[in-house]
Amino acid sequence: MTDAAAVPDPPTHEQVDAVMRTARVLVGVTARSFAAIEDRVTLPQLRIMVMIASRGPLNLGAIAASLEVHPSNASRACDRLVAAGLLDRRDDPADRRNLLLQLTEAGARLVDEVTAQRRQAIQDTLEKMPVRRRRGLVAALSAFADAAGEPAEAAWSLGWTTENPLRSLPGQAADRSGA
Repeated sequence: MTDAAAVPDPPTHEQVDAVMRTARVLVGVTARSFAAIEDRVTLPQLRIMVMIASRGPLNLGAIAASLEVHPSNASRACDRLVAAGLLDRRDDPADRRNLLLQLTEAGARLVDEVTAQRRQAIQDTLEKMPVRRRRGLVAALSAFADAAGEPAEAAWSLGWTTENPLRSLPGQAADRSGA
């Protein structure tokens, strides 16, 4: 007798296709939210801002490593964000040889604008679904994210997130509302 848990049960084509359709929808939501601000920042710059918004102040090395780019590329992008008033550079209190990059109030507002637009688009789509079909959505999508290795409280490895766990500058209380 074989153990049922040991018998492989590969995903069906229907399941894969459903996830692919959903991914296209979410890419569309993301693209529309970026289109609304693309006259102000580039996509890599927005990725940096969202990464800092979700993880808190970061040094240039951490940004370059997360984006998997050469530090000089990350530095140029961050320089432009500083010049635009969207990022601020500060000495790292733990290591004065290090500079930390953090969002300015204007930078935080821009990230909030994009996040709110995405959240609204997703809410609008969910409202079109029958309530009975939405009931299992959280469990199914959470299991999918878990299987992909996505920690619930972290930003995407690409620097995207819909959460807002650290929306504060030093000396300010963090907003943990997730809005």
